[in-house]
This record gives sequence, C-alpha cells and structure tokens, in this order.
Amino acid sequence: MVFTLPRHLAPVVLQNKKVIYDLLFRASAETLLEVARDPRHLGAEIGFFSVLHTWNQKLRLHPHVHCVVPAGGLSLDHTRWVRSPDNYFLPKAVLRKVFRGKFVAALRQAFQNGELRFPENLKLLSEPKIFAAWLRPLFRQHWVVYLRRPFGGPQYVLQYLGRYTHRVAISNHRLVSFADGQVTFRWRDSAHHNEQKLTALSHDKFLRRFLLHLLPQGFVRIRHFGFLACRRRSTTLPLCFQLLGAAQEALSEEHTSSTKDAPDLYRCPKCGGPMKVIERLTAAEIQLRSPPRISSAA
Repeated sequence: MVFTLPRHLAPVVLQNKKVIYDLLFRASAETLLEVARDPRHLGAEIGFFSVLHTWNQKLRLHPHVHCVVPAGGLSLDHTRWVRSPDNYFLPKAVLRKVFRGKFVAALRQAFQNGELRFPENLKLLSEPKIFAAWLRPLFRQHWVVYLRRPFGGPQYVLQYLGRYTHRVAISNHRLVSFADGQVTFRWRDSAHHNEQKLTALSHDKFLRRFLLHLLPQGFVRIRHFGFLACRRRSTTLPLCFQLLGAAQEALSEEHTSSTKDAPDLYRCPKCGGPMKVIERLTAAEIQLRSPPRISSAA
C-alpha cells in the first residue's frame, strides 16, 4: 500500500522535511489502523511497517510511504486471527478521505504550534488566513492511495524488500553516461506503459535533484506500527503465530475429514474440487515458465 502527498505541498515540504515526513508517517499509520479496526471493513488490529521514499523516477520531489501489511489481523479481543478476503482488503475511497483529513488536520495543528518554517519566498504563508486559504485546494482533489496484492510469494517479497528498503534516490545501473558536463540517466515512464526513457541534466542540476532527498540527520525512514510496533511485538507476534497456527490446523482438519481417502488433497477455494500439490516453484521458476509476451514471441 502506498500513501502519497499532493504536489501542492512540495514548497512547504522542502522547508520542513522533518515535520512533514513525520506527519506523513503518522497520518498514514493512523488511517490504516482506524479503518482496519472498523467492523464495517476488516474489524481487526493489523500490523505493518512503512518505508519513506521522497523521489520519483526523474528525481523530482515525490514524498510517499510504502506500507507492507499482512492480509489480516488480530480480532479486537485478541482471541482469533481475522483473515481478509482474497480479493479485497480495505476500501480505497475510505482510505483516501481519512488520510487526507488526518494529514491536513495535523498540518494545521503544526502551523498553530509554530512548528513550520517559512523562508522569504513563502513568507506570506506565515499569515493564518493565507495559510488557511492555501490549504483549501487540498480538499478539492483526490489523494493517491494505492493498493495491490503481493507478487511472487512471501520469499520473493522479502528478497525484494531487502533491496527496496535501503535504496537511495537513484541506483548505479540507471546512470548511462557523464559527458560534456551532463549526466544521462534512465527512467521508467509509468504514464506510457513503463517505457524506458533517457533524460540528460547538467551536473549541477542533477546534484541539486539528488540532494533534495537527503533526510534530516537521525530521521528514521523505516517504522513499525500496530502489532509490529517495537514496544508490542514481543507479546503480539507470538500471539499472532499461535492464532495463525490454530487456524491452519483447523483448516487441515476440515480438509482431512472431507477427503479421508486422500489425506494430501486440498480443496479449491473457488469450486471446492480436490487439488493436490505436485510441485513447488520459486518466483524465478514461475517467471521462466510464464507465457512469452506477444512482442517477444513475434
């Protein structure tokens, strides 16, 4: 899941990185925890970790947090594991509205507490009425909250995150050349089917874009919430494993009783028919066995 701040906030973000990024973490986490606890949605206490990224493919400012969330959580009385449906986790429209409301309220409070800095080019925003008027357009646009199911299985997700959580704004393999005072790098255009493109910038402009993404000293960019919070996970994680194990045992007993003649059979979640594991594939093997793309086949 990804929570993104609108471009409208960029000038204030650059001058108040620590405050704004802290608010982004807090608002996104409170949104997830609150919506998940609502009985109309999941009705469970979830746990997750969030990773801050501040750049887009062209190194421009694009603050957003990636949240990795298990597909379920602890029941509110901590007696069972609540599993989310296979094709649905939390409503995107609700997450957008709650996230927007929480972030703007927290930003307004930070202004009232005198926590925001406004240099010369933003001096007018230090006036309460002008700041309030500057906030209003934020309620007239959809805030971006992106959800997708994991790909490649848990093992692949862990390998991917091992690289992803410690990335910098641009990695070496995207740098194409440095010649005549210009840096050329490769980027992916998501608006045009992820087409690979090249951009050349003067060395000083390239450095300026790169340095936009330096975080305040000591800032923690990977944070844990819910039952994964550092102060709670020593007690909540063993409980999660215990409840997940009990749920898995109950599921196995149900399958065994329904297929006594073949204990290795499982039931298809769609049609209820029997299934048997004949081979286990890694994520790399799945990609190798997948059908070729039309272009490459041609």
